[in-house]
Amino acid sequence: MTIRSALSGDLPAVVALTTAAYAPYTTLFGAPPIPVTEDYAPRIERGEIWLLESGGELAGLIVLERHPDHAMIFSVAVAPAFQGKKLGIKLLNFADQQARSWGVPEVRLYTNSRMERNIALYSAYGYRETGRRANRHRPGWTLVGMVKPVDRAA
Repeated sequence: MTIRSALSGDLPAVVALTTAAYAPYTTLFGAPPIPVTEDYAPRIERGEIWLLESGGELAGLIVLERHPDHAMIFSVAVAPAFQGKKLGIKLLNFADQQARSWGVPEVRLYTNSRMERNIALYSAYGYRETGRRANRHRPGWTLVGMVKPVDRAA
């Protein structure tokens, strides 16, 4: 397994993997989650997307923003064929490593309150909930903020 920065030619694969990975939530919510509707071209240009490859296949990806005082995970997505193999944890480990290399003390993320399995996974990995608020882009949806110090192991 290797992790590399996404290139402009990877855009169709990024969109396809994200759509497939979030498909169960699209069904649950009755609308696609924010990562499914994102324009990833600018994020690729800014170097915010890393691809996890296994045997030449795209297995997962992470979208990670660099901020002055933290790293922000925008999305973690694992291809359906690769789910259940702890690749999400591998991507979260990568986020911690990037945050350390950037010299920031923590990794933050937001998730939908109805993504209970993800909230449980993040909590088990060492994230703590920082609060809940309405999603201004999607009326009726609630965002859950979470944070993890990068020096804290799961």
